[in-house]
Amino acid sequence: MTVSFHLSPEQEQLKLGARQFAGEHLRPLAAEVRKEHDPLSRALLARPVFEKAVAAGFLKGLIPAPFGGAGGGGVEACILIEEWACYSPDFVISLAGPLIALAPVYEAGTPEQIQRFVAPFLAGHGAPVAAMAFSEPEGTANFAAPPPAEGLRTTAVPDGDWWVVNGRKAWASHLAGWDGNGPDVMTIVCRTPDGVSLIVAEREHLAGHIEVEEHYDLAGLRGCLTSRIRLRDVRVPRSNMLGAEGQGVQLTYNAFWASGASIAIFAVAAMRQAFDVAYRYALTEKRGGAVPIIEHQSVADVLADAKGRIEAVRLLAWRALDAVIAQDPAGPELALHAKIFGSETGVEVISRLMNVVGVKAYDSNFPLMAYLSEALAYPVIEGSNTGIRRRQLQDLFRTPGYNPLSASGMA
Repeated sequence: MTVSFHLSPEQEQLKLGARQFAGEHLRPLAAEVRKEHDPLSRALLARPVFEKAVAAGFLKGLIPAPFGGAGGGGVEACILIEEWACYSPDFVISLAGPLIALAPVYEAGTPEQIQRFVAPFLAGHGAPVAAMAFSEPEGTANFAAPPPAEGLRTTAVPDGDWWVVNGRKAWASHLAGWDGNGPDVMTIVCRTPDGVSLIVAEREHLAGHIEVEEHYDLAGLRGCLTSRIRLRDVRVPRSNMLGAEGQGVQLTYNAFWASGASIAIFAVAAMRQAFDVAYRYALTEKRGGAVPIIEHQSVADVLADAKGRIEAVRLLAWRALDAVIAQDPAGPELALHAKIFGSETGVEVISRLMNVVGVKAYDSNFPLMAYLSEALAYPVIEGSNTGIRRRQLQDLFRTPGYNPLSASGMA
């Protein structure tokens, strides 16, 4: 099989279309978000643009083709994410909620469940949102821990033909929906009598049963509607459980492979933009000297190292997300490497680029601080590198028969 790293004509067209949409809609949106101080008001600015993206078919492009969408492979997803995240990574995270929330539906849902839960995201109009209600305010890294550990705290108690769900959730975008009555679909990770399970609540079940405790005022990704909520007596039909009771641990882990891999491309977008700022600065600024600072070897070295790392993370992200979406057995390991290496490289590269500019880069009105604030989120979201992702790699390394060459295809 021939391996090619050239974009196809269709991928080139996707890149140009995504870049045009980002320039027309996401760049102005990001500027408006920067001006707004209230976190809820900031997030609601995205809704009109969200509706444009849905009407243009971008949301359908996040739904796999076997389930009625127009989703392509991992490289196509990376191209779209990078072009949009250069201007508004928070918008991409909001739009991409179905990537995580519906992943367990595709894996374990019945045909009827799949059709019903996916339908809002195929309509082609409005602003449908989905949330994976996994993280909890008290911490979730040990959600699967057996007693006497507390583990997951959100519970679902059977009551006839219903589950009654109570608990607190945090951090997932759009947990409260646009209006506080919930998203169109919420996949809830909860504890049932027979273990950790996944139950899908639809908007009709959530309305009136969500208490918003706080809308987080984040340092980066400021346009995300990121909230801490309490679910109070949410009644969901017993038929809305995904898979078998107690199957939720593995379904939850599997749901985050694609999002973990995608974090690397978010880091690429932040690094790409930061590099552009620092590079143009070095080309034009003399800082009191006789020549532009790019003529100094120390500055050129920082730029060279940064550019190499950007290219390395991009290629790793393409390979990882493509493997996950294609259900390649190498996908989980590559996703973990992409998440850890990509996110931590992003912080390192942007921090070094700030040194090219000097103290001026620390001014919040200079763009590098915004890119660094975004990058600082990536090691800790979608499964923190320390609490979850490196532990998953540890488990992988301890698996009997593990071959270090398998993920590369060189075994």
